[in-house]
Amino acid sequence: MIDWERVDDLKNELGEEDFLEVAEMFLEEVEEVLGCLRLSPEPSKIEAELHFLKGSAMNLGFEKLGDFCHMGEGLAATGNHGAIDLSRVFEIYAASRTEFLSRFSELRAVA
Repeated sequence: MIDWERVDDLKNELGEEDFLEVAEMFLEEVEEVLGCLRLSPEPSKIEAELHFLKGSAMNLGFEKLGDFCHMGEGLAATGNHGAIDLSRVFEIYAASRTEFLSRFSELRAVA
């Protein structure tokens, strides 16, 4: 679910304090986009939102989320919005977030 090697590389590149700040910002921004997708998914925006989620997820090591968003982004690009399982995006994010926070409990992450 999480690419811990990527997480460790990023943490080493940024340093502990900056890494925690980046991780917290990531969680907040992803929560915001997921909130939009939960409340009012607009077909014209889904591709861009999944692209954002994919890139953010892959940068922070949320590998499974990034892969699933990549697949959904491809479906959206072909106009096949009905085939995108947004509930699965939410489930994967929640599980990934829980796993990530179990290692970085010092994050003041979005509840």
